[in-house]
Amino acid sequence: MSMRKRLERSPRGDRLTVLGQSAWGAVCVYFVFVLAGAGLGWLVGLLADWLVTLPGVPLQGPAELVASVPVPWLPAAGSVAGLTLGLVAQHEQLVIRLSDERAVLTSKGRAQEFSRDAVAAVFRDGKQLVLLGHDSGELTRQECDLDVGRVADAFTEHGYVWADADPYKDKFRRWVPDTPGLPEGANALLKARQESLESKSPSDDDVRELREELARLGVVVRDEKRRQYWRTFRNAGPAVQ
Repeated sequence: MSMRKRLERSPRGDRLTVLGQSAWGAVCVYFVFVLAGAGLGWLVGLLADWLVTLPGVPLQGPAELVASVPVPWLPAAGSVAGLTLGLVAQHEQLVIRLSDERAVLTSKGRAQEFSRDAVAAVFRDGKQLVLLGHDSGELTRQECDLDVGRVADAFTEHGYVWADADPYKDKFRRWVPDTPGLPEGANALLKARQESLESKSPSDDDVRELREELARLGVVVRDEKRRQYWRTFRNAGPAVQ
């Protein structure tokens, strides 16, 4: 994905690097969604015109209703729907603002700010960007489609420690119900999170909120193909024997 990287000055005069989708990339996203929406609207019109010619076909009534819509309206409605989806996709893109003092990550209208002193290391885990604290817990884990090389360079230029991989990767264990060694209450949260992951339409908000609840108990969780893997960190509560 194309990416912009620009240098600015923060209100305090610090050098500020902003990483996000480029303007050209955003235009391409909107164009693709609008074009796809218009094409889908046109195909729906053609399908409806064909269905009304077939006797006894199910959904004959809805097909006649769609076929009665003036020809330009369906592609136009599809274009509007595509533009809306493009705006949603743009809203969900991660934007990173880095200075020598702090890092601000914004996605889905939610901004998270971390002082550089609080960040022990930064790394890319699959398609996710992870910031680790000095207690080995995760400060944040965000979906990130930005070019990993430029992201790594930007963090390094501002004095953050960039790791090529998760330094605690070997500590993770696969979660199964009633796993021993977890802090009290963690198994219940992991069970609820597993149910959300396995649902037909998993809620990203539920998955994220349960991850944050687990972090409060001192548990880091990562996902692989809807399977959960966990490890504890130094702020972990008392384990269940």
